[in-house]
Amino acid sequence: MTDWLAPAEWEALALSLKVAFWSTLLSLPPGLLVAYALARWSFPGKQVLNGLVHLPLILPPVVTGYLLLLTFGARGAIGEWLQETFGLVLAFRWTGAVLAAAIMAFPLLVRALRLAIESVDPKLEQAAATLGASRHWVFVTVTLPLILPGLIAGAVLAFAKAMGEFGATITFVSNIPGQTQTLPSAIYTFLQVPGGEASALRLVLISIAVAMAALLASELMARRAAKRVAGA
Repeated sequence: MTDWLAPAEWEALALSLKVAFWSTLLSLPPGLLVAYALARWSFPGKQVLNGLVHLPLILPPVVTGYLLLLTFGARGAIGEWLQETFGLVLAFRWTGAVLAAAIMAFPLLVRALRLAIESVDPKLEQAAATLGASRHWVFVTVTLPLILPGLIAGAVLAFAKAMGEFGATITFVSNIPGQTQTLPSAIYTFLQVPGGEASALRLVLISIAVAMAALLASELMARRAAKRVAGA
């Protein structure tokens, strides 16, 4: 593939895969917690939380990126604290691209997980609890195996969304070749350069191939997981 792609194209692909992987991995624990809370718990502000989770789907991505810049930028309240305390810089870094992609993909992940959790019969969890299992053990041994197909589907959707994220990412971390230039940013850049259509087309085809592969893999893994759950 390195012979077929120019160095700049390969860097954009590698960075996109890196950003999508880390954004998906880091989103799974909070995604599970939020989805479980929305599916099983009753608490004040539940609808507010649900609205905040899904807000990135409604807001223009540029608005989300600008809010990230205000919050996690070098002069933002959280960004300045992270930099002074941990030396962690997010704005205009690939780590910031991970954060932007994770936030944009988070609603898809939570929705898939919430639907999966709501499909689990609460009586199964209650039966395990009556046998003396703690709430955490019930989740690990009963709920988690049953929602595995939904978890896989949600993770792959989040990965695919992160691969294609553009607006929030370019606003928060800019479009720096080799540092923050992901596939969508690279495609946009090549389309602005005379003679860059061929490079843009190659990256478009790669984006389509990666997205299709992710969806097919998700379907296959979800089916296998569902068969294992049904046979358990």
